[in-house]
Amino acid sequence: MQNLSANRISNSFTVFIKPSFSVPMKLPYVTLIPPSTSRKSLPSIHCAVRFRPCIDIHKGKVKQIVGSTLQDLKGDESNPVTNFESDKSAAEYATLYKEDGLTGGHVIMLGADPLSKAATLEALHAYPGGLQVGGGINSDNCLSYIEKGASHVIVTSYVFSNGQMDLERLKDLVRIVGKERLVLDLSCRKKEGKYAIVTDRWQKFSDVSLDAEVMQFLANFADEFLVHGVDVEGKKLGIDEELVALLGKYSPIPVTYAGGVTVMADLERIKLAGMERVDVTVGSALDIFGGDMAYERVVAWHAQQKVSMV
Repeated sequence: MQNLSANRISNSFTVFIKPSFSVPMKLPYVTLIPPSTSRKSLPSIHCAVRFRPCIDIHKGKVKQIVGSTLQDLKGDESNPVTNFESDKSAAEYATLYKEDGLTGGHVIMLGADPLSKAATLEALHAYPGGLQVGGGINSDNCLSYIEKGASHVIVTSYVFSNGQMDLERLKDLVRIVGKERLVLDLSCRKKEGKYAIVTDRWQKFSDVSLDAEVMQFLANFADEFLVHGVDVEGKKLGIDEELVALLGKYSPIPVTYAGGVTVMADLERIKLAGMERVDVTVGSALDIFGGDMAYERVVAWHAQQKVSMV
């Protein structure tokens, strides 16, 4: 049962870091990093795992959808598997997160329709500076979302175009909004034993596999990474512990994992597997999105993590 109580939700050009090696354009990523590149020890990012809230918007409504079932079809023929559709607005969720002091959450537009854009802007107005925005972000519109109140913009498909990384597009984004305002979504699926980054609503495999070298290189262009474990996302099947461990071991910048969280124990599993270096998003499992996990318990867990690092 939802527990968004009425009294809580109503009324209410940067320095470009140039890589130390030349990078050919639009080639499979394995060609981007020389084999001789050494792995440096990773800095400590932060000392506590944080809960990052989310607001997924589809056709103007806050929903929880199995992302891998989204498709780009002509007209309105897309019929994704929907776990939950809320009668509360995106702005109401944003207000809730603001009241609970949750930062670094993300608003994802699961479609570029006018209703979804309008709902996103309402959420940003409700919590200026507290939310990141993703979904259809490119060099033409990225700055507008920052100007409307987004702390960061989140990008995947625009950078990983046609299955390959387009470095010029990535540089353009950094030039326009700055490295400190850019989040790279490196959501991935297992393919031939590796985690391949997927694009276009997670339907297309790119030639880029998530590993230490890739994360070390891409960290030159972004403030954070967001990684959905697509094979488990939205299915409440449990977390992809192997992926979490990979992120905790190799990411040189803050990284948030999403996918498969079902019970409170999963938060501790992420904390342990990610060596306390991986933040977590919970979606369909939360009671505010129709699930069984109490949102209030997750917020309390988040607060406990902050206390533990003092």
